[in-house]
Amino acid sequence: MQKPPNPVLLVHGIFIKSKVFNRLHAYLTQHHWQVHRFDLNPANATLGIERLASQIVEYVDRTFPPDQKIDLVGLSMGGLVSRYYVQRLGGIDRVERFITISSPHNGTWMAYALPLKACFQMRPGSPFLQDLNQDIEVLNQVQFTSLWTPYDFIIVPGSSSQVAVGEQIRLSVVAHAMMVRHPVALKAVANALQSNL
Repeated sequence: MQKPPNPVLLVHGIFIKSKVFNRLHAYLTQHHWQVHRFDLNPANATLGIERLASQIVEYVDRTFPPDQKIDLVGLSMGGLVSRYYVQRLGGIDRVERFITISSPHNGTWMAYALPLKACFQMRPGSPFLQDLNQDIEVLNQVQFTSLWTPYDFIIVPGSSSQVAVGEQIRLSVVAHAMMVRHPVALKAVANALQSNL
């Protein structure tokens, strides 16, 4: 008997709120996923990524039973927040599928635009990214997928979203914001969530 799909938790990125997922939320709900999201507070880059990741711990602990596996989807900085949760805060034991969308796994040159804590952490070669990438093989314990586009003008270069583990899926979607709105991207997320169902 086929088991029901895991609940899906969506984690947004910098300078936005969870409403950025309105279209993706509706799409996944229509295709019978139970979808959750919450607002990181604050998401203005003044708080470090590791502190934001603790908010995922709090949300998961109060929302799901201890033995409930979840699937995690992180957009942009939310992908790094989610990675920190998975790799450093015990999420590896809760997450079955982990999808990042246009996340700066190797940094983005756009992070030099502002002198803020999370921006420092998202700069290429930052100590934060070096630390998180030194044991990225941990992600082999989950079904990890990175969705990225070479036409991303926030993650610069777009290929920074690629890593050496899991599945890397290049989408021909123009612009960072469209990676959670374009039909091609919505379907790519759903496909990744369907793996091994």
